Amino acid sequence: MTQPSTPPRFGIMTAPSQVDYHDILRVWREADTIPEIEHAWLFDHLMPIGGDPNGPAYEGWTLLSALAAHTRRLRLGVLVISNRFRPPAMLAKIAATVDVISAGRLDFGIGAGSRPSHPGARREYDAHGLPYHDAAHAVSSLAEACTVIRRLWTETEPFDHHGTHIQLTGAFGNPKPFQRPHPPLLIGGRGSSTLRVVAEHADLWNVPGGDIADAVERSALLDRYCAEIGRDPASVTRSIVLAVSYAAPASTRNAIGEATEAGFRHIVLGLAPPYPEHVARWVADELISVPPANPVRSERGRTR
Repeated sequence: MTQPSTPPRFGIMTAPSQVDYHDILRVWREADTIPEIEHAWLFDHLMPIGGDPNGPAYEGWTLLSALAAHTRRLRLGVLVISNRFRPPAMLAKIAATVDVISAGRLDFGIGAGSRPSHPGARREYDAHGLPYHDAAHAVSSLAEACTVIRRLWTETEPFDHHGTHIQLTGAFGNPKPFQRPHPPLLIGGRGSSTLRVVAEHADLWNVPGGDIADAVERSALLDRYCAEIGRDPASVTRSIVLAVSYAAPASTRNAIGEATEAGFRHIVLGLAPPYPEHVARWVADELISVPPANPVRSERGRTR
């Protein structure tokens, strides 16, 4: 993967589960005042996927709308929305509303969604009456959803859509998003079939962190898929989620160094609750502003 010259953009992620709303609001309000933190994210689960299975889990879009109204600068989004949970036309309407509320700060994150075969995710489907579909169906419907959502954001006349997975008659989006032509589209996932959807539709691609070597391999595959359809691979910003260690910040800094050296320029730092006081300031001072203790060398032997 070609090493981009642009500096990394840092953000935080506060999973809206096993935590109080006011704790998340506190962190986001503080982050909104800290220029080093450029973006902030929630996730999209309807029930906890860790900790107390009967603990709180807030609906992502509703919470994001509230946080949008309480912040002024942060770009914001859900990392990532499950295309399995809501009809795409409804997603387009929700996203446009949040983009208007935030005055154009939404990054629209979407993915195929957790597989129902995963035990932690399966109960979400059972508890909310959501249908089960296999992975091939989920990825195919994601690609179609991206097309429909973009049309609803941009087309000026009602339209019909009779596709494989989506049937719309007289579809029309109003209001349009605040951003023109539409909010940036981020697609999350690492599967080969999902990466083909990324190559066709995404402005940003996000992969969970933890295994940088795997992320680099996936990124190289995305490069190939972009080339196959005549798209410049550099036009897709590479994004990665990295877990934050409050006890061992040096390990997090080294993970950041590895990710940025590998070409990831959109860094999402996952914060685990309970959130320490002034955690956003701590992230800026201890993780973003301080270089890794051991400089990371690229394959060419250069030192950052």
